[in-house]
This record gives sequence, C-alpha cells and structure tokens, in this order.
Amino acid sequence: MRFLKRWKIRILLFFAVVGPGFITANVYNDANGIVTYSQAGAQFGYKLLWTMIPVTLALIVVQEISARMGAVTGKGLSDLIREEFGFRITFFMMLAILFINFGNILGEFAGIAGSLELFSVSRYISVPVCAVIVWLMVVKGQYKSVEKIFLVASFIYITYVFAGILAKPDWIKAVIHTVKPPGRELFQHDYLFMT
Repeated sequence: MRFLKRWKIRILLFFAVVGPGFITANVYNDANGIVTYSQAGAQFGYKLLWTMIPVTLALIVVQEISARMGAVTGKGLSDLIREEFGFRITFFMMLAILFINFGNILGEFAGIAGSLELFSVSRYISVPVCAVIVWLMVVKGQYKSVEKIFLVASFIYITYVFAGILAKPDWIKAVIHTVKPPGRELFQHDYLFMT
C-alpha cells in the first residue's frame, strides 16, 4: 500500500511540474496553427519537417529565458522593455502586441465558428457562448482551476498521434526529411514564406 501511495505522489508531482509546460507546448496547436500546418503539408509534404528541430530548440530557449527573467525580476515584459528602452518604444511594442493578439483572437473565434458549424451549430451561437466562457475563465477563474481545465483540454492533442498513424505516412521519408533540409528548394519564395 505504501508503494502505491509513493507512486501516486510521484505522478502528482510529475504533473505539477510538467503541467504548465505541457499546456504551453500546446498553445501553438490553435485554429490558426492547424490551418497553417495543413496548408504547408498540402503544398510541401514532408519537406518542412526539418524545421521542427530548430524551432523547438528556439522555443525552449525563449520560454526558459522568459520564465527566468520573470522569476528573478518579478516584472512583466512591458516593465523590462520600458526599463531598457524607454516609454516610447515600449508603447509601440505593446501596441504591436495588442494588434497581433487581436488578429490571433479573431482567428481563434473563426476556428471555433468553423469547427462547430461542422456539427450544425450556428456561428451566431457558438462564438458568443465561447466568448462568455473565455471571459468568465479570465475574470472569475482561479489559476489552479483554469490550469486543470487547460491540462485536461491539452490531452486532446494526443489524438494527433493516432491521426498521424492512421494516415499511414511514409515513415522512412518522414524521418529523412526531419533531419535533412531540402537543397535548392530551400531558397524558393513560396518555401521561404511558409517556413
């Protein structure tokens, strides 16, 4: 019995540490990302797989540096930018982030509308209902409860593994393109734009 209790504690500690990272890793699997991935796959097949390695490494570095800067200084991004570059640059950077996030939110709600229309739910119902749910989570939700909701929702992405297997890809070709960038194609306009 003590053995099972120890394992239960270890599993809970594992998810306490990995949970936020698992959620953050799935942030880029949003409606906008899935559309981009689908277009890239349809146009280039496996030829963009090699970008996963450098992009993953870059994301790890950025997330780690951001977390450390926030933990050490106790300040947010805008405070750190303002200290280093002044108010004017901070204002324009925050304005740019505001517009980028607004565009991203529009894409998310377009994805919600499009996906629920597959199940005959009108966009005039799905978008406002989902907007209210998001608003309630942000305004009324507590960090721990919202984190649990996101953690459970993140497990939905495990279905990608099964979808990938059921698609019956050419595994040898996929492995080769994961470690080997293309030759001349790398410098073509469409390829560079999608990368």
